[in-house]
Amino acid sequence: MSTILVTYSAEETFAFGKRIGETAEPGSVYTLIGDLGVGKTVLTQGVAAGLGIEGPVNSPTFTILQVYDEGRIPFYHFDVYRIGDVSEMDEIGYEDYFYGQGLCFIEWANLIEEILPEKYMEIRIEKDLKKGTDYRRITLDTIDNR
Repeated sequence: MSTILVTYSAEETFAFGKRIGETAEPGSVYTLIGDLGVGKTVLTQGVAAGLGIEGPVNSPTFTILQVYDEGRIPFYHFDVYRIGDVSEMDEIGYEDYFYGQGLCFIEWANLIEEILPEKYMEIRIEKDLKKGTDYRRITLDTIDNR
């Protein structure tokens, strides 16, 4: 069953992310899917704030993974947009993070679907310019392939 949330500003998208961070359990995995410029980084910054991370949080596009240990639980932020082959994830040791004791957030997760855990939360962000430049439709689904 999907949960759908509509936001009309970056602040609302950030607030939704913050609620995720405040309630996230250790070992949780979230995938984040959406086009460039749709608000994935804003949502992720909200999650970090909800975890109590105070420093800057940016998309790790060129490093693929950014680890933040200073929050309530560790935050593992992946951006796999530049992954050429899913085997590159082995080099990072992705399993330590996907199955670790922190919160794992994976941007562009549709590019590595074959290695995702059996159960995770999928967040899909879409914009519709006909409804305004700040309109975002956020769909949250539990994916369980067990």
